[in-house]
Amino acid sequence: MTRLSSICTFILRNKLWLAIVVACHLSLSSMAQGFLKIERDTVPFFKGFAVSADLVGLAQLQLSDYGQYEGALRINLHDQYFPVVELGLGRANHENDEVTGLSYKTSAPYFRIGADVNIAKNKHSNNRIYAGVRYGYTSYKVDIDCEPFEDPVWKSMTGFTATDQQCSQHWAEILFGIDAEVVGPLHLGWMVRYRNRLAYEVGDIGNTWYVPGYGKQDTSNLGFSFNIIIDI
Repeated sequence: MTRLSSICTFILRNKLWLAIVVACHLSLSSMAQGFLKIERDTVPFFKGFAVSADLVGLAQLQLSDYGQYEGALRINLHDQYFPVVELGLGRANHENDEVTGLSYKTSAPYFRIGADVNIAKNKHSNNRIYAGVRYGYTSYKVDIDCEPFEDPVWKSMTGFTATDQQCSQHWAEILFGIDAEVVGPLHLGWMVRYRNRLAYEVGDIGNTWYVPGYGKQDTSNLGFSFNIIIDI
């Protein structure tokens, strides 16, 4: 009788341990599913694209003797990565420079390619914060004219003209920008650009006063753009 009682007790104890083990397993499985559950992201990888136009370059053309027409195409990849192509036409007609007395005239296309990353916390918001990089290139011709002046040695009038001087420049940019929704697909955005020349060719004429797409040579490396943007 005692032996039978011991056997029953052993069976009951093992069933109890088995129940405890099963309960723990089910509890841990439930907790793991809760912690490891990943909410399905229904946002597609390709979200479309946007076209934009820069207003700063247009204002410069109206208010000064240089500027550019510039537009851009930005592809939206999952609201986070944005490959970008920027195309423009830079122009300058600078007469009688205060320092050199030279006049410069040029008009040429340029391009920049690169990518922006949306660093805002909410990636899928219609308002975005960008950090990005660009590579820029232009090949342009410059007309340089120097009005006749008195030679300090020979006391005679002298001057020169250089037409269609072939130049080119490669440069890189690091930028930061903000893109804000106005209404529907219409956005406004601005960018601050830090530019640095990588390589350039100016022939025998030295640095040109203005480089299409890059800007004036004697100013800060900082540049700005203000864009009207249409999301498509």
